[in-house]
Amino acid sequence: MTTSCPTGQHAHHDVYAAQCPCRALLDLLANKWSALAVGALEEGPQRFGALQRRLQGVSPKVLTQTLRRLEDFGLVDRTVYPAVPLHVEYALTVLGKSAAVPLNLLRAWVEENIDSVGAAGGAKD
Repeated sequence: MTTSCPTGQHAHHDVYAAQCPCRALLDLLANKWSALAVGALEEGPQRFGALQRRLQGVSPKVLTQTLRRLEDFGLVDRTVYPAVPLHVEYALTVLGKSAAVPLNLLRAWVEENIDSVGAAGGAKD
C-alpha cells in the first residue's frame, strides 16, 4: 500500500502519510476550540459575542483564528449584514454539518467518560 499522498483530489488519501493534505483538516478538527465552535454552531447561526459566551474561556483572538480557519476549510460561512453597528453571523455549511456528526459523538463520549479517566488525564470537573 502506498503511503504517499500528493496534493490534488484522488481516492487514496492517507492521513498517516506525512505529506497528505488530510493532516491539515485533521489538525483543525482535532483542535478543542474548533470542535466546540462547530458544536455551538449546530444550534444555528450565531454572532461572535454569542459564540464567545458559549465557548467559555476562549479569547477573542483564538476564537477569531478558529472561525477563520473553519471558514477557510469551507466548514463555516461568515455573513456580514449591512447595519449599524455591523452585524456578522457564523453558520455551518453543509460540509460543516457533516463534520459536526463525529465531533458531536466525540464530545458526548468525553462527557460520559471523563470520570473514568485516570488522574494523569487532568482535572475532573
